[in-house]
Formats: sequence, C-alpha cells, structure tokens
Amino acid sequence: MTAVKTDVSVIIPTHNRRHTLATTLESVASQSHAAAEVIVIDDGSSDGTATWLRKAWPSVTLIEQANSGVSAARNRGIESATSTWIALLDSDDAWAPAKLARQFEALAAEPMHRLCHCDELWFRCGVRVNPKVRHRKSGGHIFEACLPLCAISPSAALIRADVFDDIGHFDESLPACEDYDFWLRFCAREPVLFVDEALVIKTGGHSDQLSRRYPAMDRYRIQALMTLLEHTPLGDTQRAAAVATLREKIAVYGAGARKRGRGDEIDALQSRFEALIGDSPPCS
Repeated sequence: MTAVKTDVSVIIPTHNRRHTLATTLESVASQSHAAAEVIVIDDGSSDGTATWLRKAWPSVTLIEQANSGVSAARNRGIESATSTWIALLDSDDAWAPAKLARQFEALAAEPMHRLCHCDELWFRCGVRVNPKVRHRKSGGHIFEACLPLCAISPSAALIRADVFDDIGHFDESLPACEDYDFWLRFCAREPVLFVDEALVIKTGGHSDQLSRRYPAMDRYRIQALMTLLEHTPLGDTQRAAAVATLREKIAVYGAGARKRGRGDEIDALQSRFEALIGDSPPCS
C-alpha cells in the first residue's frame, strides 16, 4: 500500500479580522503535525492586517488582493499552494493541537479518501453552545445529508489538492453558501472521511459574519442547487433528492420574497426551475 503523503498547505482568507487572526495562526503553529506552508489571503482589509502580519508572522506567506469575497480569496490561496493536501481555516476559527495529526492518522488507515473532516466546538459571543441535531457531522456517502444545509465546516476540511483539478474551485459568483455548493459537488462523486472528535473551535456572534450580512441564505443554496442540477452528473436517487430539496427551498424562500415585493426574482427562479425539471415549483 502506498503511504499517504502528509504535506499540507493551510489556506486562511481574511478581511478586517486582525483581532482574531493571531489566535487562528497560533493554533496552526501549535499543531503536532506541522504544516508545510501557511498562506493568508488578505481580502482588502482596512485594519492594518497586512502590515501587522509581515511583522508578527514573517514565516507566513501573505497574498494581498482587492476585496473580492471569501471564494476568490480561498481560490487564490489554493492556486498558490504547493502541497499535496489543502487545509482550509477561517480567520475567526482555531484548531486543537492534534487536528491535522488525527486527520492524517485516519487517512493512513483509509487512504482512498480525498476529503477528511472532523467535528467542532461552537462558541457564540464567548459562550459554548450545542449544535442542533441537523448540524451533526458524519462520513461516508453524505450527499443527501448535504442538501438541507452545509454539512462540512470549511475549517474542518482537509482536501487533497487534486480534487480542485477534478471538480473546480469555490464559486466566486456566490457571496455566501459557496462551501455548501462545493461540498455538494464533491459529495455527489465521492465519500468523505470523518474524524469523530471536536478538533475545530468555531466562534460566532460577531457582526461581520456572512449569515448576518446575507440573512436569506437559502437564495444562495437555491442558486447552488440549480447549478448542481445543470452541470453535475447525478445518479437517479441523488437527482430526485436534489430536486425535492430545491422544490422545498423555492417554496419557502419564494413565499417570503413575494411578500417583500420581489416577485420578479421568484418568477425568474420558477422559469429556470421549469426549464431544468420540466414542471413548476410549488410557489406560483
């Protein structure tokens, strides 16, 4: 059996999070399995992130770009990485010291996998919170579990670099739910490996979170599902499940959008759905 290569590039997109980035980087530096390189993509920060980073973390590779969104920043880092594996990490999250080591141990036992994720601890405004049952993580063929909402945390994901050659990068047209879109594309094709340990510390409650900037997240999930059905080969069961989820999301989102006077948007969604599926979604 060929040994799994364990060189890894850590990709950290950031925008105006100098106040959290130190903790994030310290958690990477504390890994028992050292990263080959750490790449921070400063997505147009105005808080002095780049100047601070050059002085405080000279070993980190810094990429600066005009503000283009998290997908563009992640993609820029992935394209610049030189390792066999890519580990994603958001700039307000942190890793337990054994995070990478435990994932590579799991991959050594099951080397056919190209994506490994793990469980996480959640903190909101500094207080530990328990995720709901619908947020429970799992492994294997989890395509259907990915349909309702994002089933893999970016900060938990360790991805073999050749995956991006095969299925593409993060969709830069999506201002949110870009990870939902990517996991669907991957999980439609391959199983994932899951380490059932909380090795990521996720923080929430701050004002710059995407869920606050884009409260109606299902509109981006709808866009991702439409694109999936148009461009990704799916089995019959997968396609039926994706269509059912899309119907449900259009119905719920469409009812709210019409009440807010956005009927033209829903009419366009309905037309696209009908052309794609061959009938009308339940919100006409």
